[in-house]
Amino acid sequence: MAENITIARPYAQAVFDLARDQKAFDQWSGMLELLSAVVTDPQLIPVIGNPRVSGDGLVTLIIDVCGDGLTEQGRSLVRVLAENRRLELLPEMRALYEAMRAEAEQLVQAEVVSAFPLTDEQKKGIAGALSRRLGRQVQLTCETDEALIGGAVIRAGDLVIDGSVAAHVNRLASALTR
Repeated sequence: MAENITIARPYAQAVFDLARDQKAFDQWSGMLELLSAVVTDPQLIPVIGNPRVSGDGLVTLIIDVCGDGLTEQGRSLVRVLAENRRLELLPEMRALYEAMRAEAEQLVQAEVVSAFPLTDEQKKGIAGALSRRLGRQVQLTCETDEALIGGAVIRAGDLVIDGSVAAHVNRLASALTR
């Protein structure tokens, strides 16, 4: 939802600024991931959205569930979000924070879906080519999908490169039916 993203942006920016100043990007990524998982847990969603549950009760519940996964500043974030009834924004905050972090670190996540498992050499080649093209460091995640028949589909941000045999067959079939 665009509205949730808009509301979550100042919180994400504040967390990003704090993480940058403390050089604690990884720590905050972990805390936001944990908090997002907690607030999206199917058993907790009804509790978090219940206006009869006090903010203090939500804070205690979430902090107890997270245990040692939160620093004191992470606990403070939970308190602020609970006071403002914004706990449900944590997934959007996390996404915005990770985008800001990637921009600051000149890093881009790329997904490669191939018909067959890639070798380490192929992964390095793809990462190197994408890095040169995008001017950023590339982190690859790789999956296999036999439905592609051969080749691969690469997604990095808005860039999509579909070099799969299935896509070529579909384009050929489309051209022949015109």
